[in-house]
Amino acid sequence: MKEYGAQDIRNIALISHQSIGKTTLSEAMAFSAGVSNRFGTVEDGTTISDYRSDEIERKISIGASLIQFEWKKNKINLVDLPGYADFIGEARCGLRVADLGIVLINGVNGVEVGSDMAVEILEEYQTPRLFFINLLDREHARFDDALTSIKQAYGNNVVPFILPVNQGEGLNSIIDLLHKKKITFMEDTSGKFKEEDVPAELTDQVETLHTELIEKIAECDDTILEKYFEAGELSENDMAVGLRAGIVNRSLFPVFCGSASKNVGVQNMLDFICEYGPSPASRSPYPAFDDAGKEIQIACDEHGEFCAFAFKTIAEMHVGELSLIRLYSGSLKSGDEVVNTTRRTNEKIGQIYTLAGKTRKEINVLRAGDIGALVKLKDTHTGDTLAVKKRLVKFAPITFAEPVVQVAVSPKSKGDEEKISNGLHIMHEIDPSFTHIQDPELKQTVVSGLGELHLTIIMQRLKERFGVEVDQKKPKIPYRETITAKGDEKYRHKKQSGGAGQFAEVWMRVEPLPRGSGFEFASEVVGGAVSSVYIPSIEKGVKQILVEGAVAGYKIVDIKAIVYDGKEHPVDSKDIAFQIAGREVFKMAIQKARPILLEPIYDIVVKCPEESMGDVMGDLSSRRGKIAGMESQGRFQLVRAQVPLAELHNYATTLRSMTGGRATHTRKFSHYDPVPKELESKVIAESKPEA
Repeated sequence: MKEYGAQDIRNIALISHQSIGKTTLSEAMAFSAGVSNRFGTVEDGTTISDYRSDEIERKISIGASLIQFEWKKNKINLVDLPGYADFIGEARCGLRVADLGIVLINGVNGVEVGSDMAVEILEEYQTPRLFFINLLDREHARFDDALTSIKQAYGNNVVPFILPVNQGEGLNSIIDLLHKKKITFMEDTSGKFKEEDVPAELTDQVETLHTELIEKIAECDDTILEKYFEAGELSENDMAVGLRAGIVNRSLFPVFCGSASKNVGVQNMLDFICEYGPSPASRSPYPAFDDAGKEIQIACDEHGEFCAFAFKTIAEMHVGELSLIRLYSGSLKSGDEVVNTTRRTNEKIGQIYTLAGKTRKEINVLRAGDIGALVKLKDTHTGDTLAVKKRLVKFAPITFAEPVVQVAVSPKSKGDEEKISNGLHIMHEIDPSFTHIQDPELKQTVVSGLGELHLTIIMQRLKERFGVEVDQKKPKIPYRETITAKGDEKYRHKKQSGGAGQFAEVWMRVEPLPRGSGFEFASEVVGGAVSSVYIPSIEKGVKQILVEGAVAGYKIVDIKAIVYDGKEHPVDSKDIAFQIAGREVFKMAIQKARPILLEPIYDIVVKCPEESMGDVMGDLSSRRGKIAGMESQGRFQLVRAQVPLAELHNYATTLRSMTGGRATHTRKFSHYDPVPKELESKVIAESKPEA
């Protein structure tokens, strides 16, 4: 592959709702560009980008894949991204370094919830985009309806550049509205086509759409708009200037269409992207931070100081350990020494590769604007910045959605604890949207992900790569204990069994505090009934019970403990005696203060099609959820609710099943509320064997 300047590079990412054909589209592009001599299929497990064993087995994309190829004097860095919500973390990584997002839209169903997720990320990154209406070879394909749904969801800047002639199972012909040409494709998926004049019966429609298109292009640039008003038309050059400006500044969102599986409309889109799509140079400069944390701008200049962003870590048996990076400035070659400014460590660069799925080819140098793969660096992970000592810049890290599914894991075989811990740590570095903690309160290792399938894949890879298996069970709920009234008690600790004795007597009162106040300790002892030196000992004993619990073994919160009297012995009183007395009197006082259990309540936001809203709300209510509000968002409804964590186990799977995969949800901790009495007794009973 020859060397390319930043103006000749196109960094593009494919993103959409699940099962709309991103991987097939990437295959069509790669096949058309000659990357492979056969058109692979997802069904046969022969595509370039879905090369992992679990992807082939499940026939879905799980990880981001990079395919690099040449097209019409340009270098294309194509990132194929998963569509399942479980793997949206991978999508965030790939979109972070793309200069253009291609959002696939279902030609049968139009905009879906996954389309919105894609556009939301592109908006967050302020990334230019175009839409490709796929599956127009399906029996019930409706281009006009799909286009309308895009316009309704994303505004009037959405403009069609292609019109299908014979959508449906026989699809093989489209109209190029920009150049007013009919394009007919061969039936062999080669992508070869012939151009003809627009048929007479479509002339009026095409002229109308062409005029609307030119007007939209003119509106992208004030100078060009003025020329258009004066002349009534645009020159080829003016049209190109307006188009490029409109796409880069996101005032124009082109719509293409076709069939990825038939390779219809794919080459035309590639031609358009190379001619008018944003290059790294046209999107320069890029925001970053200097060593003092001040925001700066990085110009895309191969002669500038090197800096790059590691957007994906790959560690797979048949590919090896690689760091995928995008260069924003300067150049990089094997043997260079750089600084990981995120972790303040030094790295020496080994081999540099271009990728086509699992196939890699070594190259000599990587330049500004380009994407490449480095042999795994010793301490560089997803989201890290690499730079030179002369200019210690840092890019903002990738932010990931809050996990919505949790499971507790334990080793099936004794002695595997360390292997499991190391394996989970490494997999988190590869996929930061997956997290794990050793919860000291619940005494469980809890792994968290973006869906049931996400965690299933993690456990499968843990077994395959690290040779360890785990038992999975529902995580314990971090209940809390508190009181609802005042309680008063006294306790005498006396021990005489030969040798030095122990003596302490403590009188204590407990009072409830407002929710969220935590714990307070006070002494109202007067007259020296208990020496001041022993007051901290009493507090220490009380704090042991705060952690251990007095009712069901859960942390105690929102309580004030007041020591107001007691007795001591001149010889037998000591620190340990008052600790024990403090512990016991605190437990007894709580029992007199009407103790209750609190449970964690989560704010839930479900995004679903309107027709699913009744089922969603009914299910949330059955989970003791309280509906907090509803609002429309395009074609979808947002349902807000507060639901106890205890009722959310497997919710992601239930929601997907209930809505045919067309709904997503987010969750965030809100507060603690009292557990209903009938459930409280059950929780307390279940805690007894472990107490």
